[in-house]
Amino acid sequence: MSKTDLVPRRTQMADIARMAGVSSSTVSRALSGSALIPEATRERILELARSLNYQVNVGAANLRKRSVQTVGVVVLGDSMQAISDPFILNLFGSVADALDDQGYSVLLTRLNDERRSQMQTLVSSGQVAGLVVIGQLTWHEHLNKLFHAGLRFAVWGAALPDAAYPVVGGDNEQGGYLAASHLLSRGCRRIAFLGDIEHPEAGQRYAGYLRAHREAGIEPDVRLRQSVLFNEPMLLQVVQEWLSQGLSFDAVFASSDVAAIAVISALNARGIDVPRDVKVVGYDDIDMAGHVFPSLTSIRQPTRLAGQALVNLLHESQAGLPRRSVILPTELMVRESTG
Repeated sequence: MSKTDLVPRRTQMADIARMAGVSSSTVSRALSGSALIPEATRERILELARSLNYQVNVGAANLRKRSVQTVGVVVLGDSMQAISDPFILNLFGSVADALDDQGYSVLLTRLNDERRSQMQTLVSSGQVAGLVVIGQLTWHEHLNKLFHAGLRFAVWGAALPDAAYPVVGGDNEQGGYLAASHLLSRGCRRIAFLGDIEHPEAGQRYAGYLRAHREAGIEPDVRLRQSVLFNEPMLLQVVQEWLSQGLSFDAVFASSDVAAIAVISALNARGIDVPRDVKVVGYDDIDMAGHVFPSLTSIRQPTRLAGQALVNLLHESQAGLPRRSVILPTELMVRESTG
């Protein structure tokens, strides 16, 4: 019998995994206290580890943690919005700058409804140390479920009253109010709204639009509300349908600058002058807004402040601090498109 036969074999993580009927990665996460593992499973694994005198290699665990110096930035996209959207790029740049200041690299990805499960996989697989999510779309309830399940992230979007997750966003309701109030002060009385109010941010902007109308004692025509479409041919079709139906309008408030610029192009194609015949206000104040003709009046979003705020809330979330939201101020930037 060799000397090695007399030495008891040290318990391995794979042994605990086999006895618990789970994977080694599940054992690893349970021993590190991950909230992603159900409590009953975590307790069973911990009890097995204690009974087998299993000792976690703290040095190796810390080394692994330090090796993950990447934060995932997840853009929630649908057929109407893409990573190449100028506002998304500006916001991503702000987040990337804030992470770079802290020594993190960035993994950028876009997820649609068919890929919802991958958001949790990015963290559980060890690809990233945390997540910053840009947008909410119709994911609000799903984001709540993920946060309740222990996934920690920070979201750029609308601060909703039942949100379980931390949010950074512009004051969308006030932004919509500023846009509509400005158009009303310019004498406009039939203001079209372009924005999908099923999406939280656009819904809040529409609420501000309605508040401005109520204060002015004006009832907006619901026929002039359209779900936003970012490509110019579809916006041209919307404008044509309004005109063919005899719907008069003297202003358009679009819930993004990209849509507003496309609307100006569509109006010009029909010989409708902006701002003489129709005034237009956009949202986001992307760099292009000041360089198109006519230059675009827009609601400025505080993207420079947003990146650091999102990274701060991500760290707070990971540290188990109470959830909070940060609402940043919006500002009306008046240019030629409203005369």
